Amino acid sequence: MIDRRSLLVMTAAGLLLPGAARAAARIVRVTTLDREGPGSLKAALDEAGPRTIVFEVGGIIDLDKTTLKLTQPFVTVAGETAPDPGITLIRGGISVATHDVVIRHIAVRPGTAGMAKKSGFEPDGLTTTSAYNVVIDHCSLTWAVDEALSASGPRFGGATLEDWRRNTSHDIVFSNNIVANSLHDASHSKGPHSMGSLVHDNVTGVVITGNLYANNNERHPLVKGGGQAVVAGNVFANPGHTCAQYTLVEDQWTGRDKVAGKMILRGNVMRGGQDTRAGLAMLTFGGAGDLELHAAGNIATYADGSVAPIIGYYQARSDGYDEGGTYVPKAFIRSMPEPANLKLPANTERHVYTNAGSRPWSRDPIDAAIIAAAKAGTGRIIHSESEAGGYPVRPSTRRPFNPKTLLRVGGLE
Repeated sequence: MIDRRSLLVMTAAGLLLPGAARAAARIVRVTTLDREGPGSLKAALDEAGPRTIVFEVGGIIDLDKTTLKLTQPFVTVAGETAPDPGITLIRGGISVATHDVVIRHIAVRPGTAGMAKKSGFEPDGLTTTSAYNVVIDHCSLTWAVDEALSASGPRFGGATLEDWRRNTSHDIVFSNNIVANSLHDASHSKGPHSMGSLVHDNVTGVVITGNLYANNNERHPLVKGGGQAVVAGNVFANPGHTCAQYTLVEDQWTGRDKVAGKMILRGNVMRGGQDTRAGLAMLTFGGAGDLELHAAGNIATYADGSVAPIIGYYQARSDGYDEGGTYVPKAFIRSMPEPANLKLPANTERHVYTNAGSRPWSRDPIDAAIIAAAKAGTGRIIHSESEAGGYPVRPSTRRPFNPKTLLRVGGLE
């Protein structure tokens, strides 16, 4: 379940490039906060070849309702090199559709960009699409209208299960991020939304660790049919209707053999809050496909301090009840053995509150407020970025790139 590559990536984010590519990687400098053009982040992402993107400018990049699309592989986006206040993207998000990518210490805050409710403006914070060998580490992803941070792609690309897994996203790490305040009743065409992370059907090799999920209504994460994920050492603060989830949606698999999912749920902490549904479990299971699960060392409580269950079940319309009124799921949880070599901090909450998010040594007011509310149990699900103070307004700053800043955080290089 935890393969060698995922363990390497989880413990040493930034070492994805093969040795020769790392040696050949060149420095590309971002020198403007303009959305596009020479010296912009977009121009740096669009370049080809092994490269490390560094920042000689700090401040706000307004994407003006567009998405930065990364299609050229072998790149590290080193947001820690920016001068304070760091780099924040607003009114748009990032799409990763390539391989061997590290993105760290960037804040992505899409918001509604002034669009009306149900208008169809539905930006993700950051999503991977048919990508692999990707690390998203120490980023802050707030005010998404669709998902905040997800691994996705086609469900059934090819003829075999191996094809499906190869042709969608795989070998993805989401570590030490803040995934918070996804907007609920906002500009999504479906109406109320507020989603954290989606691990789409047949996406495998996903490691989700050290993250703070706060004030999202659902998906911390949602792992769909045949997906495989390690969900370990995270904090879930004030989940709304659903916290972590696994489900294979039957009508999305019509004509295909169902594939069991796999999940390790280890060392996580759920703290129910003001928006948490009564009776909510840390992991909700249902649908039409089995799940192989190892669950251990998790802590779950409600806002009043009472103990919450770790495992719960969907009361799905496609499932049924026996004559005595007992819920009978269509699919079943099967126990997996304890994983080897999964190392977690002694105190999950202390670790996450200290380390999660972009630039924890110099947090911006938005992240600081999210963490303070999570600790105090006062966070709320919101419908607009205006409820969290609105889009930040910060001066642009400049500083020549210093190679030593690439080594500042956690020994990353």
